[in-house]
Amino acid sequence: MSLKFSYEAAVAFLAGLAALLAPDLWADGAGRTPLMVLGVLLALAGLYGLLGAPGPSAWTAAAFAALLFTAPWAWQFTGQDGAAWTAWIAGGAAVIVALYTAMRPAATET
Repeated sequence: MSLKFSYEAAVAFLAGLAALLAPDLWADGAGRTPLMVLGVLLALAGLYGLLGAPGPSAWTAAAFAALLFTAPWAWQFTGQDGAAWTAWIAGGAAVIVALYTAMRPAATET
């Protein structure tokens, strides 16, 4: 495996890491289960992309990010500001970058 930098993978990894660490660092334990589970899934999708390993595509990262974005409504922790804003910001940023990457035309080799 060789390291290759892609913005989509880096954003997915960092957003997943922020969601994973949020309940213990700044969210006072609110939304622990959905933030940690979706954070791990998103971080792993980004890590696979950064390592250049065959694995989740940009569409998979976009799906995990969209689930993270909707988590405060689904698990009803919208009133917990730290957890909800982390999910909205990390999920929103990751889904925008992942969709941009997934919809970008593939480069053709000549």
